[in-house]
Amino acid sequence: MPDPRFLVVRLGSLGDIVHTFPAVSGLRETFPNADIVWLTHPRWKLLIESSALASQVWTTETRSFRALRKTINDLRSAQWDAAIDYQGLWKSAALPFFAGIKRRIGFSSETIREFGVPLLYTDKVHCTAIHIADQNSELSLQAGARNPVAPFELHVPQVDDCGIRDYLQKLGLDRYVVLSPGGGWRSKCWPPERFGQLSQLIRDSLGLRSVVNYGPGEDDLALAVRECSGDADPVPYNGPLGPLMALLRNAACIVGGDTGPLHLAIALGTPAVALFGPTDPARNGPYRTDDIVLRAPNVVTTHSRNDQVHPSMLQIQVPEVFEAVRRRLGVAV
Repeated sequence: MPDPRFLVVRLGSLGDIVHTFPAVSGLRETFPNADIVWLTHPRWKLLIESSALASQVWTTETRSFRALRKTINDLRSAQWDAAIDYQGLWKSAALPFFAGIKRRIGFSSETIREFGVPLLYTDKVHCTAIHIADQNSELSLQAGARNPVAPFELHVPQVDDCGIRDYLQKLGLDRYVVLSPGGGWRSKCWPPERFGQLSQLIRDSLGLRSVVNYGPGEDDLALAVRECSGDADPVPYNGPLGPLMALLRNAACIVGGDTGPLHLAIALGTPAVALFGPTDPARNGPYRTDDIVLRAPNVVTTHSRNDQVHPSMLQIQVPEVFEAVRRRLGVAV
């Protein structure tokens, strides 16, 4: 019997792709010689390649009609045993549908946000798991995986690792804590002023400087952290994915909200303190039991996106975050 050929669809984003790795690893463990083609956005090609789970990584721009037409034609020209849509959106479900792939596995309507998407699947999986990584694994089981998840390892390009080490050495940084104040939508972010105060505590009490990682459009967050850091002198960092992976892997700890860099750091093995508010850590939190999650009690989960900090994030105080960092680093009182 020939080895199967799977199309994995997970176009983005950073944290969601990281939470898809355990499920695809489960698929790879069962079918070690299978041809697994992962379809994603060009921005995440390096990330997926770093997992070594896919035989090939295909990319497409969903905002380009020409790119989408080419992708559908490429999919039509190949033979597939099944397409697995781990994303659950119209744009991700439509690609294997219009490509004429006969078996299309995806989430049932109880799991996904966009109405009507399951109409494009032949296999609609009703998930019973809570965490998104475990929900993804139920799709892998439907595709024939023996185990829902399996371990995986991300490989940081050597050139990026060496580059970051040289960069940090010039700044006199050996051991450091990464602070990640951004998060796509601001309502799930901890205030940058509190990150600044945390940076000061970490420097004064633990003797460690902080690196403030920020993304496009988050310059104001990095500036606010620095302005509230006293003489802690945190280092702002805004770089491409490869060097970011190296920066996160070499960190002593990361502190951040429900963001891609937090989940990426955890996948790279970095100890984490996760700050949650409107989103539910039971679903989106660290997929590892030894990390520390802080969330105010009795928070009503919401995925409503706005530019104001959610009140639940304001209930998380600087001293308790610092105490969590100290514990995660294994530093005695």
